[in-house]
Amino acid sequence: MTAPRPPMSQATSEAALRAVTIGELAVLGGPVTLADYDPRWPVLFERESARIRTALGDRARLVEHVGSTSVPGLAAKPIIDIVLAVPDSSDEAAYVPPMEAAGYVLRIREPEWFEHRLFRGTDPAANIHVFTEGAQEIRRMLAFRDWLRSHDDDRLLYERTKRELAARDWKYVQHYADAKSDVVAEIMARAVADVTDEG
Repeated sequence: MTAPRPPMSQATSEAALRAVTIGELAVLGGPVTLADYDPRWPVLFERESARIRTALGDRARLVEHVGSTSVPGLAAKPIIDIVLAVPDSSDEAAYVPPMEAAGYVLRIREPEWFEHRLFRGTDPAANIHVFTEGAQEIRRMLAFRDWLRSHDDDRLLYERTKRELAARDWKYVQHYADAKSDVVAEIMARAVADVTDEG
């Protein structure tokens, strides 16, 4: 059974972060840099999507732009977040070598949480979240993105919260992400209810 975890959050303690991180933890040691929305972000996503689809072929069952850079008008860390669905994210041999050959580095392995894997890209800066096709978290990420794209009040609430939190000092970026959990959960509840109502 999948262990519960706050939505859109990673392991929070330093020990938990070390347990899921491949390689050294990157220490931020200060405030988080947010950039105003950049219309180039969707273009950069399309470039990365093509690169991923070329590397994986039909193993890339879904490639979507998610996170704050996918929401027009929303300030964000200038890192393109992508969700990638593969047939079985626990079967690393089927997709890690071609992703690494395409220039991505596997940095996170969370078998207890939807068999989540995370690759980092550097040109442009990107986080590629990998799940098994049909994973509940994929639907949640897309619902959150779509809600923020169409509800200015929640987009503004989210941005205001992000800016307030980003100005603080954080040892790890993940701690900043975790600090957003309450507002994310509040907005996610509305987004998921809307999807359920439409379903």
